[in-house]
Amino acid sequence: MSKPKVLLLCTGNTARSQMAEGFLRAIAPERFEAFSAGLEAGGVNPLAVQVMAEGGVDISSQRSKPLTDYLGQVHFGYLVTVCDRAERECPIFPGMGQRLHWSFPDPAAAEGTEEERLEVFREVRDAIEARLRSWLAIDDRGPRATAGREPLGESPEGRE
Repeated sequence: MSKPKVLLLCTGNTARSQMAEGFLRAIAPERFEAFSAGLEAGGVNPLAVQVMAEGGVDISSQRSKPLTDYLGQVHFGYLVTVCDRAERECPIFPGMGQRLHWSFPDPAAAEGTEEERLEVFREVRDAIEARLRSWLAIDDRGPRATAGREPLGESPEGRE
């Protein structure tokens, strides 16, 4: 039996979706196949790579990919948007399973010294890890549809 595929989507596939992909691969490789993409491909942010390495997850070999790389090519059991723009602008995928929305701030938009920017990346990294672990804990066989998790194309009312 094949594992459900999970697509983690953000605007540029530079930080949030890359971190989420790395965590899902590290935390639940026996349960899911993790993929990430952006509405556009913007290149993996080096600060995302650095803070993930600090947390013991290597995403240095991941690459930024546009959503169009997957449209009509791969069936995903789950689509998880990790930023509000991706949630608003993501097209409807025929045959897509569950669509979830987890909004995280864009760490790449942080200003200040490198250490201040790294701290924002760490906060977002930790929030992504906590959200993924919570989602994975719903059911030991994997997440299941419950209130607030509707199939793709239904109303976003009551979404997480």
